[in-house]
Amino acid sequence: MGRKRVTLADVASAAGVSGTTASLVLSGRGDELRISPTVQQRVREASATLGYRPNIVSIGLRNGSSRTLGFVSDTVATSQLAGDMIKGALETARAHGFMLFIGETEGDPELERQLLDAMLDRQVDGIVLASMFTRTRPLPSGLDQVPAILLNALPEQRTTSIPAVIPDELTAGRAAAQLLLDAGHRSIHLVGAGPDEHDVPPGTVAGVERLAGIRETLHAAGLELASGHLVSEWEPRVGWEATHRLLEEWGPGQAIITLNDRLAFGVYQAIQEAGLTVPADVSVVSFDDAPLAQWLRPGLTTFAIPHHDLGRRAVELLVEQIGADGATAGTSPEPVHRVSMPLRERGSVARRG
Repeated sequence: MGRKRVTLADVASAAGVSGTTASLVLSGRGDELRISPTVQQRVREASATLGYRPNIVSIGLRNGSSRTLGFVSDTVATSQLAGDMIKGALETARAHGFMLFIGETEGDPELERQLLDAMLDRQVDGIVLASMFTRTRPLPSGLDQVPAILLNALPEQRTTSIPAVIPDELTAGRAAAQLLLDAGHRSIHLVGAGPDEHDVPPGTVAGVERLAGIRETLHAAGLELASGHLVSEWEPRVGWEATHRLLEEWGPGQAIITLNDRLAFGVYQAIQEAGLTVPADVSVVSFDDAPLAQWLRPGLTTFAIPHHDLGRRAVELLVEQIGADGATAGTSPEPVHRVSMPLRERGSVARRG
């Protein structure tokens, strides 16, 4: 049987004062209301001796805020790659004086509904709805009851006022193409999508935006993709198969952009099996900065998904919406916030010409 919770009335009784006096002292208003130092000391000693802990939730709700946030994700919490997203959110929530409740759905819409209802029932001040992979998704009902942010996702309902935080895939795509152009490459191939703008696996926001940025930069230089390899999944085996076909047709001297690092692992293997090397024969640029990218030989040049900064930015925006006093700020939020994808420049690109 658990120990009985110490109440404010218990503290007041032990100190020999009224409940109102005990409440005023413990809320820091004793001097303001001219309660004598002796009485204040007696109340604090009684509180410490009894182990009294104020009901923060009740206090917060009386002030219009529970000082809690909800974080509902599909598989972010259990993902090694995106664990920093949770860390960034937690650190930022704590820095602003909020607790973060975390729930995971494993992609089950019914479980998502239950988690959101549970958090709303607990009077959270705001909710972050997060995805492991950047995607477009429907918004669950009730999300407009409190300030909310989509993290690593875009809403299907274009008229929604709920902001979204996503990686800046478009700028990263432009930078990947420019990196190769600056190194003198003119025969640039894409593994994962392309060559046309609509040649993208369904449901991938990252693929659409990375491809758009690559094509835009090449067009500005008067070039097109030398080839594009639309594949069913972004996995090493598929990258290996596409690169074998690419090398049979084009031979060495190429530059390859892969739409994620798992594809790049397969690309490396195919290049090696062809008796060629990275980057002397083929330069490779990728996206994501998966943990193994730095351990390839040579290390893979890639644009990192800024997981920590994504989580941090989402909570910052949510706190801005909530407002310093716990009330909704009432501002009209910018719809999409893009977080820069830093370049991890390693040894997989060589100069040509």
